[in-house]
Amino acid sequence: MKQIEIFEITSPCIGVCQSGPKGFCVGCFRSREERVHWINLEQDVQSKIIKACATRKKRAQAAHKNKIKKSTTETSPQLGFSDDSFTQNKP
Repeated sequence: MKQIEIFEITSPCIGVCQSGPKGFCVGCFRSREERVHWINLEQDVQSKIIKACATRKKRAQAAHKNKIKKSTTETSPQLGFSDDSFTQNKP
């Protein structure tokens, strides 16, 4: 038995309509098909899409954090005045 939503499910669009590298919108994380057919979908399908978008967003954020973390660990460390190479007297 299908449960009827009391309130209409609004579009998750935030006005940033650009496709990301995997084809999902970088604003709402819906696929092109999900965006195009949104108004014609039943509420239970819209609800599933909203949940899928939340999962996609979490994955994208985690991938972005890992990318940043990886790029900062791959850079060479900068020498500072407190490093031994500056404080030791060499002949």
